[in-house]
Amino acid sequence: MKFYDCATAPSPRRARMVIAEKRIDVETIEVDLRSGAQFSDDFMAVNPGCTVPVLVTDNGESLCENASIVRYLEAVYPDPPLLGVSPIEQARVAEWVWRSEFEGLISVMEVLRNTSKSMKDRALPGPAPVPQIPQLAERGMLRGQRFFKTLDERLTQTPWLAGDTFSFADITAFVFVEFAAWVKMVPGGDLEALTKWRDACKARPSGQV
Repeated sequence: MKFYDCATAPSPRRARMVIAEKRIDVETIEVDLRSGAQFSDDFMAVNPGCTVPVLVTDNGESLCENASIVRYLEAVYPDPPLLGVSPIEQARVAEWVWRSEFEGLISVMEVLRNTSKSMKDRALPGPAPVPQIPQLAERGMLRGQRFFKTLDERLTQTPWLAGDTFSFADITAFVFVEFAAWVKMVPGGDLEALTKWRDACKARPSGQV
């Protein structure tokens, strides 16, 4: 297998953490997004969408989204399980992955892509130019702060987002919380459950990648 990564980007970090949790040896190829390497002919042959992460299987199939990458790795390397075991665990993982993406990660990307000078006319991923909209950055900041509180409330009830076991839901939310600092979106010091959970995620070997 080959894994196309970018060390500074949040989306491939999610797949990188899955690989670390499952202790998989995989060839890693760094894609320098800042220099526009994702738009090169070589990379577009792997993923015409010009985004990372990408996992190329031993059969040559390109998996270009975290959703497909974690599903594939969960099926091939089921231990430890990251998508839940019981029906309710699987449902909770799916619920909190979706919420962490839609309410969390998207809010950070709204801020980053609509304020960064390096992303002028690149407000959405992909090769087509898209202009920045400053008002979306303002909304993104509000959405992110609201989701911090949602996470804290959930984590006062359970040690991990989907229940008693660390899962892909925690990976997704952890990457949001960590990446949010890049746009100066920081959770309040009164969110004690969120802080405790974040420290527990960082203490895991996968939290260091």
